[in-house]
Parts: sequence; C-alpha cells; structure tokens
Amino acid sequence: MEQDKTIYRLQNLSCTSCAATFERNVQAIPAVETVQLNFGASKLTVVGDVTIEELEKAGAFDGIKVFPEKSRVVDEKIPFWKKEETRSTVMSFLFLLLGSLSTWLNGEGDWMTISLYAISIVIGGYRLLTTGVQNFVRVRFDMKTLMTIAIIGAALIGEWGEGAFVVFLFAISEALETYSMDKARHSIQSLMKIAPTKATVRKGNEFVEVDVDDLVIGQTIVVRPGEKIPMDGIIQSGTSSVNQAAITGESMPIAKMIGDEVFAGTLNEEGVLDIEITKRVEDTTIAKIIHLVEEAQAEKAPSQAFVDRFATYYTPAIMAIAAMVMIIPPVFMASDWSEWIYRGLAVLVVGCPCALVVSTPVAIVTAIGNAARNGVLIKGGVHLEETGRLSVIAFDKTGTLTEGRPVVTDLQIVGEFPEVQTLQIAAAIEQQSKHPLANAIVNKARESITEFPAVTSFQSFTGRGAVARVNEREYFIGSPSLFQEKMTIQSEVNETISFLQQQGKTVVLFGTEEEILALFGIEDKVRDTSASIISKLSELGISRTVLLTGDNVRTANAIGNRVGVADIRAALMPEQKLAAVKELQENHGKVAMVGDGVNDAPALAAASVGIAMGGAGTDTALETADIALMADDLEKLPYTIALSRKTVRIIYQNVLFAFLLKVVALLLIIPGWLTLWLAIFADVGATLLVVLNSLRLMRTKY
Repeated sequence: MEQDKTIYRLQNLSCTSCAATFERNVQAIPAVETVQLNFGASKLTVVGDVTIEELEKAGAFDGIKVFPEKSRVVDEKIPFWKKEETRSTVMSFLFLLLGSLSTWLNGEGDWMTISLYAISIVIGGYRLLTTGVQNFVRVRFDMKTLMTIAIIGAALIGEWGEGAFVVFLFAISEALETYSMDKARHSIQSLMKIAPTKATVRKGNEFVEVDVDDLVIGQTIVVRPGEKIPMDGIIQSGTSSVNQAAITGESMPIAKMIGDEVFAGTLNEEGVLDIEITKRVEDTTIAKIIHLVEEAQAEKAPSQAFVDRFATYYTPAIMAIAAMVMIIPPVFMASDWSEWIYRGLAVLVVGCPCALVVSTPVAIVTAIGNAARNGVLIKGGVHLEETGRLSVIAFDKTGTLTEGRPVVTDLQIVGEFPEVQTLQIAAAIEQQSKHPLANAIVNKARESITEFPAVTSFQSFTGRGAVARVNEREYFIGSPSLFQEKMTIQSEVNETISFLQQQGKTVVLFGTEEEILALFGIEDKVRDTSASIISKLSELGISRTVLLTGDNVRTANAIGNRVGVADIRAALMPEQKLAAVKELQENHGKVAMVGDGVNDAPALAAASVGIAMGGAGTDTALETADIALMADDLEKLPYTIALSRKTVRIIYQNVLFAFLLKVVALLLIIPGWLTLWLAIFADVGATLLVVLNSLRLMRTKY
C-alpha cells in the first residue's frame, strides 16, 4: 500500500544539474518509493518513510538543507562575500593570478607555476570535480561531466593554466544561475510572508494573541487599523478600507462592511474589524495562490520540454564530436596529438549546455512570479506560452465587459396584477435562481416587500428562464423567446421590448402560458474601462475581439458597439458558445475565452486559454481556469497579454542566442582559434546574457 506523500522545502538548491543529482540521490534511498523535485519552488515531494537527515545526506554535495513544508523557516540572508562558494571562487582566482605571474616569471612548465594552477583548480573546482567523476563512473554525461573531462584533460596535456581558468569561469557561471533562480523564487517567498502568523482573538474583555495554525472555522478574530488580516473570513462588525493589492493587484483600497469577504494577507487601513473565520490556514486564498503558482512553476512549458529533449541528445553528440576532433586528425592526417586533444577539450567546454538549460525555466519562473505579485494567477508555463500566441479573445458579457450587477430600470405592468403583487410572485420564483438577472428582480422587490409567497414545482430553462407554481397557478419568467414559443406577443409589448433593447437593456417577461403580465427592463452597466481595454488589446496584436452572449441581438449590439468589440454573437446557448469558440480556433488559431469562471464552463474549457474574472472570491475560478484575474476587473488583461508575449519573445531570444553562440564557437575550431579559456568565456557569457535577458520580465508593466 502506498504511503502518504510528504512535502519538504529546500534551501541552497543551486542549479538545475544539482537538482537532478539530488533527485536521483533521494530516489536511491531504499525507503523512498517516488520522489518529485520542483526546482522553481525549491520543494521536494517524497513518498516513503525517510528522515530529514537522510535527505540532507543525499544533498550534502550541494549543501542542501531540508525542512518540513509547514515549518516557518527563517531564510538566512548570507552576504554574497561570506558564502562558501564565493570564498572558494575568490581564493581560486587569487591562485590563478599567482599562477599567471609565475608563468610570466618562470615559464609554463615550472613546478611552482603548475603547483599554483593545481591549487587553484582544487580550491575552485573540488565540488565540480567530485560530482563530475562520480557522474562519469555512473555514465551520466551532464555539464559537470563535460567540465571535469575538459579540466583533467587540460592538466594531462600540460595546459594547467587553461584548466584553472575553466574552473574559475565555470564557478562564475554557476553563481549566475543560482542568483537568477533566487531572484525568480523571491516573488513566491515574498507571497509566503504576506499573511501574519499570529491573530488576535477576543475572549471576554481580553484580547489574546494566538498562532494562526490554532484557529478554527467559525472563530472570531479582531483586526485593528494598520494590521494585516491573518485569515480569510466574513466581517461580523465594523467598516474599513482594505488594501487588497497583495491578492488582487488593485492599487486602490476597497471599502468593506458587515457581510463582506476579506482575505488573509490584505491590510486593514482604517476601522476595527471583527471577522468570522471561514477557511483553515492551508485553504486561504493566499495559500491557494502560493500552491498553484509553485505547481505552475514546476510544470514544463512546451519550449522547456523541447530544450530538455534536445539536451538529452545534444550532450552525447558534443562528446562524440569532441572525440572525433581528438582522434581523427592525429590518426588519419598524422597531426599533433597534443594540439587536437586540446581542441577536442575546447569542444567539450564550449558544448556545455548551461545557457540552453537555463534559457527557458528562468524566464517562465520569473514571469509567473511577476504575474502573481500583480494579481494574475497563471497556472503553468504552457498557459503562459499559449497566451503569448493568442490572436483572438472572446468575452462573455455579464460580469466581464459589464459590471455583473444588473439592476431593474423599467417595470411595465401589462396584465391584471398590481405592481406589488407582480413583484411578489416574480421575485418569489427568481429567488430559486442564482442568475444575475434573477438577483436584479429580487433586489428590486426587496426595496418595498418583506415577505414572498411559497413556490412549488420550480423548473429552470437554461439560458431562457424558469417556470413555477405560486398560489396554485403556474407562472413563467424569462426571455421574450421563451414566451414566443407559447403565444403571439402583442405588438405594443414588442415595441417596448425593441425600445429597451436598443438602449442596451435586457428584457425579462413575466406571465402565464396564456398572457404576459409584466415586462422588466434590466441594465448591467458597462465597465468604464472596457472600451480602453479592447483598444489596448488591439495595440498588443490581438487581431480579433469577440462578444459571446446569451442576451438578445439588440442588447448585445448596443454593448458591443459601445466598447468596440469587432465580432458580436448574441442569443447563444452554452453549447453554441462552445461551438463558436471551436469555430474561431479553426479559422484564427489560438483563442482565449474570458468569463467569470462559473458560467460558460464548456467554452472556457475548450478555449486555448480560459481566463476567469474575480479569482480572489471564487474557488471555482482558481481551480478551473488556466489564468485567473484575481481582481474582478479586466484592467490586468492587457498586462497579462503583454507579459506573455514578452516571455515568448525572450525564450526564443535565449534559445536562439545560446545555440548560435555554440555554433559560432564550434566553427572557430576549424582555423584553430578556439582556446579553452575562450570556450568557457563564451559559455559564461551566454549564460549571463540569458539570465539577464530573462530577469527583464520582473519589470514588465502595461
């Protein structure tokens, strides 16, 4: 029977090669059944009865420290100059300089020169050489194996100086990779520190500070002005402004009052709040965001998967080329062995896939972390890349281009009932529905009515309305099309319907199977920013914007034209929206669907990228969407498109540059211009440029 999995957090995980070695070492522990390492998030998932001491022993080669997932680890900020690797690199460089000075004074073959270079190699490359030899014995050919062969080979043919220089530059290369991953991981580490670890609980007239892990659902906590809210919950008393930027990316504080939802990690700016806890600490919105972002960083994007597959064949190919360079000219052309072994070693060094390996993951991890800090949850590199290639974006109307809070603006009585009775019956039926239009009618009735009659035999017609029995009589409420199936609508009513629809309002009819009793005009205000966002998307290269709505043609046209949508498709049932998305994909390529994460699920699932609005308050959006805009606002959509497009460009640039630099360096072998130090310098330079290029994503804004 499989044991429960245990998750650990890691410190000092320096590079992708070290991560792979550590994962293999853990898998080799007899008690371990399966192991999965998330390099981007520095997390280890293990199935098996294993101790932390055993895990740290498996990572001793890289100084890896292991902690239980829920432990509050104080991340030691060791100054750069005090790190062991930095000290060894500096000492290695000093002996390299002394060796160079001895070469100038005593010559290359002098025992003092060789000794200084050898000390430089041992100090700077001890861990590299140890791992490289182990890998060679186990027939694992990674970048450390290539470097080890090159360094030992250089020493054997008397090129001690170049061997020492290779060690020094490789140490710098690894330091760059560690620095870049630390910078990328910082976005998640900063999220983890957002929520307080303590909360204040009122016990009688006293206030007691307790650990958030000890709080339970239903308990009430007190949050004073200037304090962060420690847990998700509902306000029981008090009003305040709450800064939700950490969760939603919104720059302006949000007014909160009794009954409103608040999130852990947000800042209470003004009043004292009593908050009833609604979620456990591991289920809070910020905890889900952290978990989902870490999982997203672990998921390989298509380009990263391609690079990994390419590297599988690339490294053995480089070794084969190096072997041919070393052997063929001396054997078949009577060339000097020493010269061609040297050139072959240069091939091994320049062929090191460091820059290729980090070209994609650094960009993906940086972009996803940046997005999370700005209130956008991207659930994987594949979705990031897909978003970067979008050509069409389709929008639901209600709650997306509009505010999602429709109100009744017109009520026209047509039948025998007075307005109060009409509202009573209509609202009694609509109370059974969760549709925004139904809520608008219920809210209108509650302005003047406190009691509603009992409802029986309620039945909903998806996208059209509902029928129910009230006071032993059957009533229908819904779209004009629902009533057109049952009767011929009077010309006067049709004129009113047309008039309201031309104003961009949605019409809901109420009546029986024989007659119409009332007509509701409902308006969902268009968001102030919708038109500017559609314009920004066009500037970003989105070739087509589409409105897919179940509302009538006149209302859809009025709203679509107001915001500037190019293609308006109205009166669509959920299955028709799904068909529309598929048709757009066939004709235009990559298509995103933007909705509220609850309705239109088939269309969201079928789209190349499903983008949900208001993820902070909707578990469904967090769980089902490819991308969740945490604020209930479209403002972050252009930013998300811009970030994704920039990420795709940077990945292409990184891969192309890293590969071309290798090709150019390899071509220098032909005239004999490629030296060992030039080869490693080219590799370090490529790694540095790839890393710095990727870190540009941390500053992406729109």
